[in-house]
Amino acid sequence: MSRSIPALAAPALVVLAAEPLYLLVDTAVVGNLGTTSLGGLAVGGGLLAYVAALLNFLAYGTTARAARRAGAGDRAGAVAEGVQATWLAVGLGVLLAAVFQVLAGPLTRLMAGGPGPVAAAAEEWLRVASLGLPLLLVALAGNGWLRGVQELRRPMVFVLAGSLVSLVLCPLLVHTAGLGLVGSAVANLVGQAVSAALFARTLAGELAGSGIAWRPRLPALRAQLVLGRDLLVRAAVLQVAFAVAAAVVARASTAQLGAHQVALQLWLFLALVLDAYAIAAQTLVGTALGARRPDDARHTAVRVVRWGLGTGLLVAVVLLALRPVLPGLFTDDPAVLAQAGVVWWFLALMQPLAGVVFALDGVLMGAGDVAYLRTVTLGAALLGFLPLSLLSGWLDWGLPGVWTGLTLFIVLRLVAVGQRVRGSAWLGESVSP
Repeated sequence: MSRSIPALAAPALVVLAAEPLYLLVDTAVVGNLGTTSLGGLAVGGGLLAYVAALLNFLAYGTTARAARRAGAGDRAGAVAEGVQATWLAVGLGVLLAAVFQVLAGPLTRLMAGGPGPVAAAAEEWLRVASLGLPLLLVALAGNGWLRGVQELRRPMVFVLAGSLVSLVLCPLLVHTAGLGLVGSAVANLVGQAVSAALFARTLAGELAGSGIAWRPRLPALRAQLVLGRDLLVRAAVLQVAFAVAAAVVARASTAQLGAHQVALQLWLFLALVLDAYAIAAQTLVGTALGARRPDDARHTAVRVVRWGLGTGLLVAVVLLALRPVLPGLFTDDPAVLAQAGVVWWFLALMQPLAGVVFALDGVLMGAGDVAYLRTVTLGAALLGFLPLSLLSGWLDWGLPGVWTGLTLFIVLRLVAVGQRVRGSAWLGESVSP
């Protein structure tokens, strides 16, 4: 029997939140080394985080494919999806680690605005931390296939175990052992090794005596790459749209940029909460369609939308109630607080819409309808978010104009994915080969 939406969403939320929370602690530890080290972490960590965000299809795409195999009663096939995703993770991870070893210097200098102490610190951190990319991607693949078979507790434990190791090691290596910024990279690397080892051991345990081969299968790898291509394009469009918006606000005023940073970080954190429902939807919809139960898939879509909408409404109420207090926890600058008061209404009132959009995204991902999601994201960005952001810079609309663009981006996606789910085309997706 399928698990409930909250039962699947809760551990997914823990996994989603673990990395950002660890990064906050890491930033605090490194911050005590001085401005140069903190800047180096920001530059190097930003590059690594960008790559990880783009390659998150190893989790989301694998979840959809594994869930449909599991729903058809083929657990071995679901695990085989995990094997192929793991091979893909290792291959991409090794390739990207090699790229960073070669290009760490030019990339960090580009991001830092030229050579100097910050670029040098970032390069030093990135050369060590990038060695963990194969481990990070293996963990993403492991998350994917375990979610597909509705086992979300083990990924939660594995990710928390790695994060805990990193949390303990970070201050010890940075300060006690005197490794400085490199100590942060080593702590990150060791934590990723722990999580990856736990995921690999679980996969090996499933394969023992199952008859499933460890070897890579080119047709399966090719199918996962096609799915990943669409998710990667979608993620890249999101990254570009947010970067353009930030650049426009930065040209308006320092106070508006500060308020934008506060509101955007809260928006991204709250997106993690709402995205947990998308992961639950992927698992349940994929399982239902794999079992050829389209009515169950539709029922799941209705239920997950209700949860996303309800949570979004609750978050909106909390944000509005805390409007006089919460911005002051991030800054005491009167100019920034004044701008935050303006953008706060956008941030709060957007949450119910975002809750529904993220839930429906998860429904379509679970159905393997990612090509449609890619097209919708491209269209909403090119017709809504990007034009309004650029127009805001040209007409001096500033922060309200940019956040109107973000709101339009969400609304356009809501209309498009809502119409898609009301139809039947998404119910016909299948897993091949």
